Amino acid sequence: MLSHIPTHLISGSLGAGKTSLIRALLAQRPSNERWAILINEFGQIGLDAALLSTADAGVSLTEVAGGCLCCVNGVPFQVGLGRLLRQAKPDRLFIEPSGLGHPAELLDQLAGPPWRDVLALQPSVAVIDGPALLRGEKLPVSQTQSLQRCGLLVINKSEDLGQAERRAVQALLPAIPICWTQQGQLPITELPGIGQRAGNAVTMPALPSSIATLGSVWLDPRQPLCQSQGNAEGWSIGWRWHPSQRFDLERVTAWLESLDWCRAKLVIQGAQGWQSLNALGGQSLVFRPSEWRKDSRLELIFAEPQNEKRLNDAMIACRL
Repeated sequence: MLSHIPTHLISGSLGAGKTSLIRALLAQRPSNERWAILINEFGQIGLDAALLSTADAGVSLTEVAGGCLCCVNGVPFQVGLGRLLRQAKPDRLFIEPSGLGHPAELLDQLAGPPWRDVLALQPSVAVIDGPALLRGEKLPVSQTQSLQRCGLLVINKSEDLGQAERRAVQALLPAIPICWTQQGQLPITELPGIGQRAGNAVTMPALPSSIATLGSVWLDPRQPLCQSQGNAEGWSIGWRWHPSQRFDLERVTAWLESLDWCRAKLVIQGAQGWQSLNALGGQSLVFRPSEWRKDSRLELIFAEPQNEKRLNDAMIACRL
């Protein structure tokens, strides 16, 4: 395994555009570099790896679900990152923490043992929803605390912001280099540390060798694997379905539109093939084709706990 692997932390609030940014960077990956991406999600099911799924052999993805990385930094994080590095042997690593996480604490942990000689942390990137900030929506305290450690602020969704509005957004942020983007389309040359290269090979420090994960064996293919969790940051529920199951997208859309969720992500098989969705509360639902084929997944994040049985029954009713 290489040493001092350039490592880029891509942080941001829920829905700011972190996944879109990473997808845009993946499209610009130099052909001579192997990339690894570690994704953390608030929910238990894990959707971002499915949303970023690619046939590119030079890209490896893994997930640590069920909380923010700084809070699950014990066995799940150590094993997830160690396994990813061993298997992918990457030239460059990207880490996307949950939008409800604490990037500053994660940076401190990555800078210490056992990662000090394995990873080379680059100035991190914060993705910010420009129009939301202009509307007066405050950044979470955990995100604000990490801004001073960023090398770049990516102000996303900026297509409708004029010069006066951009100045107003910039006045709300610290004096850090800014790049204005649409759909997270950041030129790779703007990524802090893109010119850094990994060092010579090292032996990976000893890490825990097992991790508890959500099972993938369905005793009944017509029944989902469902998990929910909640804490002070919110409440989530997610489903994984056997790949043989198909769903009526019109019914799924009507059901989702009837709920007051903060975030909805899914990759499911419909009558017309596999489709993905990544939406923030209040947004219109736009489905896109997906390369994912392993299983159907849906995850919802709410501000408050919900009736789990009612949601589960409604999800089951959306099957074809």
